[in-house]
Order: sequence, then structure tokens, then C-alpha cells
Amino acid sequence: MAITVKNPIVEMDGDEMTRIIWKMIKDKLLLPHLAMDLRYYDLGIKHRDETDDKVTMDAAQAVKEYGVGVKCATITPNAGRVKEYNLKQAWKSPNGTIRSLLDGTVFRKPIIVKNIPPAVRSWKKPISIGRHAYGDIYKSVEYRVPGAGKAELVFTSADNGERVSLVVHDFTGPGVVMGIHNTEKSIRSFARACINYALGEKSELWFGAKDTISKTYHGLFKEVFDQEAAARSVDFAKAGVRYRYMLIDDAVAQIMKAEGGMLWACMNYDGDVMSDMVASGFGSLGLMTSVLVSPESKYVYEAAHGTVMRHYYEHLKGNPTSTNSVASIFAWTGAIARRGELDGTPDVVSFAKRLEAAVINVIEDGVMTKDLASIAEPSPAKFALTGEFIDIVAKKL
Repeated sequence: MAITVKNPIVEMDGDEMTRIIWKMIKDKLLLPHLAMDLRYYDLGIKHRDETDDKVTMDAAQAVKEYGVGVKCATITPNAGRVKEYNLKQAWKSPNGTIRSLLDGTVFRKPIIVKNIPPAVRSWKKPISIGRHAYGDIYKSVEYRVPGAGKAELVFTSADNGERVSLVVHDFTGPGVVMGIHNTEKSIRSFARACINYALGEKSELWFGAKDTISKTYHGLFKEVFDQEAAARSVDFAKAGVRYRYMLIDDAVAQIMKAEGGMLWACMNYDGDVMSDMVASGFGSLGLMTSVLVSPESKYVYEAAHGTVMRHYYEHLKGNPTSTNSVASIFAWTGAIARRGELDGTPDVVSFAKRLEAAVINVIEDGVMTKDLASIAEPSPAKFALTGEFIDIVAKKL
């Protein structure tokens, strides 16, 4: 008898090989066991193009309404992808759009498996990444400068109309210019979310920026984090952990020598890069959970990796692939568990935890996809193909 998931989950479908895996996970691991009301949004690149990306905004609004979403990996098109898929334009990152609309923080944490040792010898405990998910380069305005001229940054006050103009650069020839922004409200929400997460996990909180160079932009991030951490100093003391601010380059150097167990709060671009570095250090991007948390406690769970384009092209040729589905499975289990927690349905939460345990047990039994087989100790005699791995997890479940 299927377990009933009480309230809807917003499902956002994606692209290429992860879209293929997404359907396998639903058909073989979820729908045989769960009765779910899935509010479906197709965020595949062609449908985003057909709707002028309205479907992405609609999906984000649905998450605001229902509270929990789960998202497949999607294409953020560059010029080559625009041509390949015959798109109207190079649409912005759907992840960036959803993050901006929800004003959330992304928390990423590696999945620890006994027979996949970290590449960094000092790492003994998981390192979580808290990524600010608003503004910066992901909401930037860019201009390709055609020739000589002056680029200026202009602010006009809404209160009195006063204009402040700063020269960005006097160009003597072609170049490029970018304008980025953030809001104090979003930065403060980010700081509070990271502090709450660190205190809840009883983990040390690190934050790194470059305020020695960017005294105003990065300086505001440091100022807000210092204020919010100071306001919770008693809570940090009770939890037996501390807040540390470091220059980002110092944080990178120190993380390589640390044993782990901390939450590393990063600005948007830094978090994008460092979460991949930490994932690879612990084994694979396919072994990384990712959840976007809004200030209103709305959640979007997703895989931390991309659409696995190379495997998709092989799949289209009819060739077998060995694509890691673990992060996509854990995106679903994260959303299902959260839905169960919010709904007060422990049987739903229990199912999600059993599925996660089944996945880890299968890998620890020596059954894994090619990317993990190459770094496992001991190395398995052979690796599992994409569908084979999911089938074996289904049997274990």
C-alpha cells in the first residue's frame, strides 16, 4: 500500500541526461511506494524558450505557495547552446532566477560513503557550504564596450533625486563592463540563515570575503555578518562553537588543512566555485546534497551538478552510460523528508531516510557508477550502468 504524501511537492523537470535519470528515479524508486501530488513544471530548455522563461518564474511562485520543491539539473545556455537548441536568446540561469525570487541561501553538504575516501587527507568530517543565492554576477548587467568612451556607475536617489556618478573606466578601445548589486536585506537574511544552520548543527561558522580590496561591497557583507554574529554570541557560546571571519584566500588555504565539520558561508560566486571544490574533494559532485532555503522557510532541493551533457549524447547514439544518480535521488529524498516534517507525517520522512540508506548501502556493497568506481577503495571489479544502479537500489529498498 502506497504511503500518502499529504501536501503537494513542486516538481521542476530538467535537461539532457539528468532528465532521463529523473524519470527512472520517479518510476522505479518513488511512485511504486508513494502517493504524491506533484505540481509539475517543465524547466527543460525548449519549454523555457517557448514560454519566454515564464515557466521558471511560475515554478518559483509555486514553491512560495506550497513550501517544498524539487528540481532537476537544467541547461544555462551559452552561445553554442543557443545555436544547438535554436533558442530565442541565451536565457539566464533558472537556478539564479529561482534563487532571486525566493531570496534564499543554498546549503550544500557532501554525502559521506565509507569506501569513497576524501581526496584531501585532512578532511574527516563533512564541510557544508552556505551560498548566498541572490545578486552579484548572477543578476548582473553587462555591456561589451565597442570602442573609446567612459563607463560610469550612476545612482539616483528616490528620495530627493540626487545623482551620484562614479567613473568605472575611461576606455581607449574595446572592452567589457559589468554592474552587480546586492541588498542589505538579502545579506542580512543570508547571515541569519547561516547562523541558524551553524547553531542547529553545532558547527563552527566561517565567512570569507575580500574586504581589503572591496572595502564597500565586500565590506558591507563583513559588517552585517559581524553584527549578526555578535547579536547571537550567547547562542554560539551555549552551542560551544564560534564564528570566524577570514579573507577568502585565507579561508581557502585553511580549509585544505582543516578536518571539516564547519559551515563555510560564501558569497554567491564563491559559493558556486567552492561547493564544487568541496564536492570533488569528498569524492564527486554526484555525492553532494543541495537545498535552497528562503527567509520564509520555503525549500528547493536539487542536485549540485549539471545535466551530464556528454553522457546524454552517448545515450542519444544508443550507447550505454554509467551516470551517477545519487545527488538526484537525494534531491528527491530531501524534498520528501521536508514535506513529511512540515506535514507531520513520520511515515513519509521514514521512507525518505530508508531510500537514502539503501543508496549508501548499495555503494558500500561495492555497486557504483563509473565516476565513483575510479576513486573507491577497494575499487570494484566492474561499474554499474545508469539503469542497473537504480534497479539495484530499488531491490535494496
